[in-house]
Formats: sequence, C-alpha cells, structure tokens
Amino acid sequence: MPRQIFQLRMSLSGVRPVIWRRVLVPGGYTLDRLHRVVQHAMGWRDCHLHSFEIDGVQYGEPDPDGELALHDELDVRLDAVVGKGSRFHYTYDFGDWWEHDLLVEDALTAEADERYPRCLDGERACPPEDVGGPQGYLVLLAALVEPGHPEHQTMRDWVGAGFDPAAFDAGRVDTLLRRLC
Repeated sequence: MPRQIFQLRMSLSGVRPVIWRRVLVPGGYTLDRLHRVVQHAMGWRDCHLHSFEIDGVQYGEPDPDGELALHDELDVRLDAVVGKGSRFHYTYDFGDWWEHDLLVEDALTAEADERYPRCLDGERACPPEDVGGPQGYLVLLAALVEPGHPEHQTMRDWVGAGFDPAAFDAGRVDTLLRRLC
C-alpha cells in the first residue's frame, strides 16, 4: 500500500505579519516525530515542553509527576487522529505559550523517489526563544525598527545582528527536515 503524505500548513498564532510553514509529512509519523518536524520547520530549538491538542485531546510527553494529563505522543500516529481538512493545535513553551495552528491541507500519495518530510514554503523568521511569547515578540520588533526606542540597543545585542524577522529560507529548513528521515 502506498504511503500517505499529509500537506500541513502551520502558522504561529498571535503574531502579525503571520509566520507560517508548509510541509509534507508522512501520515505514519508519530506525534513525537511531528513535534520534531514543527520544531525544525518553525526554527525552534526544542528547549521547552510542548503539547498537541487534537479534537479536545491533549498529547505530549507524559509528565512523570502526573500533573499534566497528556496522552503519550509516542503511541499515536498522525494518520490515526487527523485527515484532510483537519485542524489541530501545537503549543510550545508553556511559559511563553507559543500556539501553532495546523491544518491538513491535503492528503497525497508518496512519490517513490522522494524523501519526507519536506518543507515547501513559508514566510518570516521564527521568534527567538524566551522572548516572552507573542507580546514580548511585538516589543522586540518595535524596539528593533526604531533606533530611538529605549530598548533598541539592548534588544539588538540580545537577539544578535544577524536576526532578520522577515527572513525565511525554505531550502535550509528542507535540509534540516531531511536529517529527520
């Protein structure tokens, strides 16, 4: 039976202009592997906890203390919980609370000579880790564009001279994703 591939569009909630990615992911991936795809595609560094919410059910890495009621993401295949047209959520960093909206845009048959996952497209750079969520990111962006902003130099030093919020390189993300195969 041919492998099913999902075309996913993921976008970061609460940030304008929108930061988004379009990826192709095998339907047979577990949610744990999908977590790694989201991390690489968006540009996160996997420094914080995360969870998925699909049809009101929470999935993630089980909490050994039992404080978070999460179903084990290692036990759940993507194609068992979503299909074409499904919408679900991924939350990263329970302090900064980065919410990602995911949409299964299409379900395709894998091409025999193609490797997955793949990044097809996207826009804008991922916010830096620990910036303070969407509100903190808005403060960072405002400080970076206004040299007279009281936080301009502090924020520029913190984020580094190479940070460009408008930058996105689908080829670089595709290379990172291919290492997950």
